Amino acid sequence: MTAHATETDIDRVRQKIESLGFRAHIMPGAQKTAIGITGNPGPIDPAEFEDLPGVAEAIRVSKPYKLVSREVKSEDSIINVRGVPVGGPELVFCGGPCSVESREQILESARAVKAAGGQLLRGGAYKPRTSPYSFQGLGEEGLKLLAEAREATGLGIVTEAIDVETFELVEEYADCVQIGARNMQNFSLLRRAGRSRKPILLKRGMSSTLEEFLMAAEYVLSEGNYQVILCERGVRTFTDHTRNTLDLSVVPAVQGLSHLPIIVDPSHGTGKRDKVHPMALASIAAGASGLLVEVHPTPDRALSDGYQSLYPEQFLEVVKDCRAIAALLAHRRNRQQAYA
Repeated sequence: MTAHATETDIDRVRQKIESLGFRAHIMPGAQKTAIGITGNPGPIDPAEFEDLPGVAEAIRVSKPYKLVSREVKSEDSIINVRGVPVGGPELVFCGGPCSVESREQILESARAVKAAGGQLLRGGAYKPRTSPYSFQGLGEEGLKLLAEAREATGLGIVTEAIDVETFELVEEYADCVQIGARNMQNFSLLRRAGRSRKPILLKRGMSSTLEEFLMAAEYVLSEGNYQVILCERGVRTFTDHTRNTLDLSVVPAVQGLSHLPIIVDPSHGTGKRDKVHPMALASIAAGASGLLVEVHPTPDRALSDGYQSLYPEQFLEVVKDCRAIAALLAHRRNRQQAYA
């Protein structure tokens, strides 16, 4: 739509799409509104829409992921998580423990994240684990503790839903619902996330291609939820010096193909505490919109992923250094634009 298209213009296009038996996906932006069309068995003649008032242009989308594509929406999407804009000019830091273990632990973690300048708190109430004998999380009690931490600090809550059965309960407490790497292609869970009104943090599967990653996001958008944040967390390769291989090349690749914001999880991406800081800096240099970092007050006593969790003082250094990298890059971009 044009920048000056009215609500009446937008509604007229929606009605036209629905009269053809298709589904309209209205995606407002800061400057323009994009309207995606799904349900059509083949190409639609652009002339069906080009003469309608308020329409700037009608574009045939060539990618298999329609609504995720920049062909539908050229403007970057900014996802609001409890007042925190993800994908905007400011970096977003989401920190916290792998899992909620106790009231004292999650409150101490939340205060540390807040003090370091983080805006969002992560923590698992439900934990999908490789071993059935490992700590599986506190369930609803963990969600209640996260809500208490939010009340105490003002941090927005990001926590994982591991199945359709518990999604509604997680949705009730969370400000942003995470779909983990193991569930990236759990299509019934993705469709349920698409019917949610909460933002979704979608992690890349451990063996997934870029197209599979974007198609998973398409499942969510196709159900009407356009609030998706992508997260690179490392893929499985032959290397043994890290837990996974953090594929930072996917950050600019996603940004070239999709309007959705992408953040990076250097904790799961490396699996080793001493590698989180340098890979966090590299993530920001690659253009990520923010970081998802595991932070624990006593990592050596953590019930899960302690070996990759930062101490609070280490997280403080990560936030400080990443903001310095972002400021340097912004300064360089401004200089280049001045000389252009």
